[in-house]
Amino acid sequence: MALLTAFASSLSAFAQSTDSASDKVLRIGYQKAGLLAVLKAQGSLERKLTPLGYSVKWFEFPAGPQLFEALNANSVDFGYTGAPPPVFAQAGAVRFVYVGAEPAGNGNEALFVKPDSPLRTLADLKGKRIALQKGSSSHYLLLEVLRRANLRYEDIHPVYLPPADARAAFENGDVDAWIVWDPYYAAAQQALKVRTLADYSTGESVHNFYEATRNFAQQHPDLVGAILGQLRSTGLWVNEHPAETAALLAPKLGLDQALVEKWVRRVPYNTTAVTDDIVSGQQKVADAFYGAHLIPQKITVKDNVWQNREVTASLAAK
Repeated sequence: MALLTAFASSLSAFAQSTDSASDKVLRIGYQKAGLLAVLKAQGSLERKLTPLGYSVKWFEFPAGPQLFEALNANSVDFGYTGAPPPVFAQAGAVRFVYVGAEPAGNGNEALFVKPDSPLRTLADLKGKRIALQKGSSSHYLLLEVLRRANLRYEDIHPVYLPPADARAAFENGDVDAWIVWDPYYAAAQQALKVRTLADYSTGESVHNFYEATRNFAQQHPDLVGAILGQLRSTGLWVNEHPAETAALLAPKLGLDQALVEKWVRRVPYNTTAVTDDIVSGQQKVADAFYGAHLIPQKITVKDNVWQNREVTASLAAK
């Protein structure tokens, strides 16, 4: 695991100060895309947890690796990321557990180039500079892209940048391609008219995950169940009301409503327990990173999966 950033340290200090005022504060790490952002905009989680005596503190992160730094620092209790961040975290001995899963869309993450780029095929990526957030969901898509092109990781030049910096590098021509998820991908499609070279539409997509610190899940299984239950019901509502969801999120996130609706429609929300099949899929992700020498040791995903029969049964019954 990378050294904790100054942001994570300051967040930890802030979180500890809030805990001193109340020992029933739920601290959630979220990203612009995802159901947690919808829950925050709705206030639905607060309404569900207030009768239990809990308040909610929300902390936004640009990507999963930064969120995991906060989990590692015990600055947040619960969060949501793509598939690779927990792989890197487990390899770095972070004390967390997978508590729930969410299917990923096939078209809400992609590798793309400028419209006038000479790159036309995946094979053209050889020797090129590709911007991405290290350890993010895009990192695994990059591995998949290289596999399809019969290229090795050493055949390209990864440029590790968070999304905002990656966009600047892409626009300035400092990189040849950019691989990222929504809303950054949808924004690039809208503003830059980018040309997509690869996404998950021609391959097997992976799951996204809800994670919690191990202590939090062990000490508050009822709370974890309540959060996952709210996520599931909200996700089913979002699937039926993408336009209303976009109207709700856009002003909260400071994004164009049409842009938000575009990425909301690209994801099939369905919060579930972490089943054996999902664990098997996530193990493939972990093995791919180990095989590419991007994590220092082989890990067993199942070791970090939270087991709670009541919560699993509740999610299956909804």
